[in-house]
Amino acid sequence: MNTAASSSAASVRVEIDDVQSGALRPRPVPYEGKFIFLRVDDRQAGRALLRRLLPVTASGLPSVDQSQDAWVAVAFTYRGLEALGVPQESLDSFPRAFREGMAARAELIGDVGESAPAHWEAPFGTGDVHIALSALSSDAAQLDKELEQARVAYQDTPGVQVIWQQEVHQLPTGRTTFGFRDGISHPNIEGVGLPGSNPQEVPIKAGEFILGYPDETGSLPPMPSPDVLGRNGTYVAVRKIHTNVAAWRRYLRANSSSAEEEALLAAKMVGRWPSGAPLALSPEHDDPELAADPHRVNDFLYRENDDRGFRCPAGAHIRRTNPRDATIIGDARMHRLIRRGTTYGPPLPEGVLEDDGADRGLVGVFMGAHLERQFEFIKAEWVNDGNFIGYPGEKDPVAGHHDGTGSVTIPEKPVRRRLQNLPSFVVTRGGEYCFLPGLRALHWLAELGE
Repeated sequence: MNTAASSSAASVRVEIDDVQSGALRPRPVPYEGKFIFLRVDDRQAGRALLRRLLPVTASGLPSVDQSQDAWVAVAFTYRGLEALGVPQESLDSFPRAFREGMAARAELIGDVGESAPAHWEAPFGTGDVHIALSALSSDAAQLDKELEQARVAYQDTPGVQVIWQQEVHQLPTGRTTFGFRDGISHPNIEGVGLPGSNPQEVPIKAGEFILGYPDETGSLPPMPSPDVLGRNGTYVAVRKIHTNVAAWRRYLRANSSSAEEEALLAAKMVGRWPSGAPLALSPEHDDPELAADPHRVNDFLYRENDDRGFRCPAGAHIRRTNPRDATIIGDARMHRLIRRGTTYGPPLPEGVLEDDGADRGLVGVFMGAHLERQFEFIKAEWVNDGNFIGYPGEKDPVAGHHDGTGSVTIPEKPVRRRLQNLPSFVVTRGGEYCFLPGLRALHWLAELGE
């Protein structure tokens, strides 16, 4: 593969072969995966582990043969870089949010109440998470092959301990535990060579996602030093989110008078039908044929055809988290993220309205070059605040933190509908801010001297 990909703008060339695959490759369909957290008790051992992981760590774009495509990615928390002995001058060059970690920023991003760090699953938020390995593939056998190589690397390295593992997989339905298809949107990134999922999206500057390139402001994003450490890296917010599927179903049932109305209400809260067909293109009923067409399923904007939200409410989950061209406060292009949602746990059987006690939900991965301007802004302003869309006090009906008193407005003619007494349908079980370096940076970390 070439060491650089041509840009649609011809002036930007992203060094694809130095960017870890976990940053740019869209999530495969179907998928199997695993997250593994490690603690480094000895810095020399940690560096030795990196040398063993280097041949396993993938870079570049997807394989033509998807059945052979699998990748392992290696990321670090601030405490992890500290444990490896990264010089203090370099540690100080990372942005404040990354240095503080997600737990310290919990109130800002809406992880309060049951989602507060005091209730998180160990070792999230403890400072013990140093290295985060992730592996993803469309093929279980190929995933096992890649994971075995990583396992040999860390099991043969005394001084490094596995402290948490989570398997993820696509459910047989191909949908999330809430029953909706996801993983549909992927930004069009300038200079990468992968098409975006929305043909109407003008390519977004590579510097919004990968360090070392101009971003939408025309400037280089702040980058940790030295240059070899920061260039071609990105920041990752990893979150384990429990889904209260029974509560979701009960709320829909209690606020609907028929199965058809229940399905429409769920779609209004999400912004898509269960198949993935967007309300913006199919406002009255689900359209599996549209959903299955990769050229049409994401081919829409909001301002021209649905500025007032009669099709997709302004407060719907997908419109809040990616407003596209909708009329909002601010520039949506400055807050785009690369998202990888992966499901864990068993589905709640269809039609069941009572919780069975099983742990189910998603492990979300959100990537970008600006933790504060992208992930934290979206969580604080778009998910957990309604001012930007003109509904003060309202939050994302699906992903927002609610205490049973929240509301969401659904524009309708002649009178809008306002749902009341929203409970939280998701609970944060833990999260970490990580840095996903380029491969040259991994070499630099592996060869650090005293």
